[in-house]
Amino acid sequence: MLFRSPGEPGSETWPQGDQWKTGGGSVWVTGNYDIETNIAYWGTGNGGPWMGDQRPGDNLYTSSTIALNVSNGKIVGHFQYHPNDSWDWDEVSPPILVDYKRNGKNIKGLIDFARDGYMWFLERAGEKINYVQGQAFVKQNVFLSLDPKTGRPNVDPARQPGTGKKTAFCPSLWGGKDWPPVSFSPRTRMVYAPTNDNLCGRIEGFPIQYRAGQPYTGVLTELYIDPPDAKFIGEVQAWNVDTGKKTWSHKFEKSQNWGPTMVTAGDVVFSGGTNDRKFRAFDARNGKVLWETLTPSGITAMPATYMVDGRQFVAVQSGWGIDSRGMQGRLNIARPGEFPEVPEGGSIWVFALPR
Repeated sequence: MLFRSPGEPGSETWPQGDQWKTGGGSVWVTGNYDIETNIAYWGTGNGGPWMGDQRPGDNLYTSSTIALNVSNGKIVGHFQYHPNDSWDWDEVSPPILVDYKRNGKNIKGLIDFARDGYMWFLERAGEKINYVQGQAFVKQNVFLSLDPKTGRPNVDPARQPGTGKKTAFCPSLWGGKDWPPVSFSPRTRMVYAPTNDNLCGRIEGFPIQYRAGQPYTGVLTELYIDPPDAKFIGEVQAWNVDTGKKTWSHKFEKSQNWGPTMVTAGDVVFSGGTNDRKFRAFDARNGKVLWETLTPSGITAMPATYMVDGRQFVAVQSGWGIDSRGMQGRLNIARPGEFPEVPEGGSIWVFALPR
């Protein structure tokens, strides 16, 4: 939790009573560290309860990237992707530290494929995080526009969930990309992201009281496919960080994608994450499938590569569950029978690359 007691920076964004004590802001994934500045960048969770009308204010530092001085733990900077989150779009992943070019300028960057369906290009400027650019990478109908200076979104009131108000929005509460990490290649200047498109959700809030140790959400949720006959859901996307343009993508017609990506110096992207239980290798420059193999379960783990006696190996765990399984069940409600059950399991697979 990121407690902001009265008088601390950010406390004014929790104006109602003692909600700052129970308002959320948990961390899912370890931050990324900048050795030059001794600052680490962390993604933070959404607020509790989920409906923002029950906790007025921007609610710092929820649904944000925060910059922490690792010597003393002080928050020295932040960027909030969407104030007063009501969509469960907590920012589960930290941004990657990648320098890129914009308008002829070299920028010491932070790049994040966020759960809200936007790809954010930020600048790590000492003890500040500056907004540079934001654009949708999946279907997104909540943000009407972004402030060109701050990046603060202008939210469509019709897409703002509330207590006693059922609201439809895209992407779903699982977002355009959930926790599975992206990867970046300095050789291709591309970032490779596991994404899910054409998935939308409905949320209706109800009043809830905080009780220690109990769920503090206060919502009923649904997932639906839009359009109902969408030709794909899961995708591997490749974006050039210097142009901000998508270079290639690989779509999965009958599967979501929960597979972290790993790109190698041999210009190969490895990823799993699909309900066909396959592990794949893509050409990092054009997205062509170079190789694939079947495993006993779906793959939601991060691939790893290493060398032994001059030979390269790739290892990954095959195991399915939690959010990937939950989404699979919701997809089968939306289009019954099209998304077969995936066996759960936990086995490690190691592959040797040709000599």
